[in-house]
Amino acid sequence: MIARRAPPAGLAGTVVHYPLDVTDLRALADAARDFIRRFGAPELVIANAGVNTGTHGDDLDDVEKLRRVLDVNVTGMAATLAAFAPAMREARRGTLVGVASVGGFRGLAGNGAYCASKSAVDGITKALGCEWGDSGITVNALGPTVFRSPLTQWMFEDSERSRDVRKGFLARVPKGRLGEPSDLAGPLLFLASKASDFYTGHVLYADGGYTAG
Repeated sequence: MIARRAPPAGLAGTVVHYPLDVTDLRALADAARDFIRRFGAPELVIANAGVNTGTHGDDLDDVEKLRRVLDVNVTGMAATLAAFAPAMREARRGTLVGVASVGGFRGLAGNGAYCASKSAVDGITKALGCEWGDSGITVNALGPTVFRSPLTQWMFEDSERSRDVRKGFLARVPKGRLGEPSDLAGPLLFLASKASDFYTGHVLYADGGYTAG
């Protein structure tokens, strides 16, 4: 986990690293307490840890694989927000951002556990947006389509399997391409800024039109 507090004008920022597994709830809570003790309530928290084991329908009885996806993507996300939210609500400022997915909105064959976990992220985002709407903080989620990352790099490669999978996926993306990290910058800056002060409980899709079709 990396948490950052915006520095005063004219001063350099401070970045503090807490290497941990978000399913270790005690370690997560300890890291949040240490950060708040040292720097006060953060202005922005992004809960972006996630995994995908590629579970097909016939695999959904593999409890260990299913639990791993739900523990990281759902419990880890919720616990991260919960660890920082009390201090942010007390300060009556700040932005909480979870990472959703187009898979929580539309089905992705062969990804049952992942889609279930991201649907849960959507639900948590909406519920907390309603619950904490008058607390001075906002709770939203950023929902990307397939973006270039270490987990998805294989989809960008020039192999027969990659080309076939990419062709099928792009048939559902009006913009006609997969996402690049730079495509997330604008939506994230919007959610992190005062420009989104009246937005809470929303999932903002950065998907090239995938969820529109």
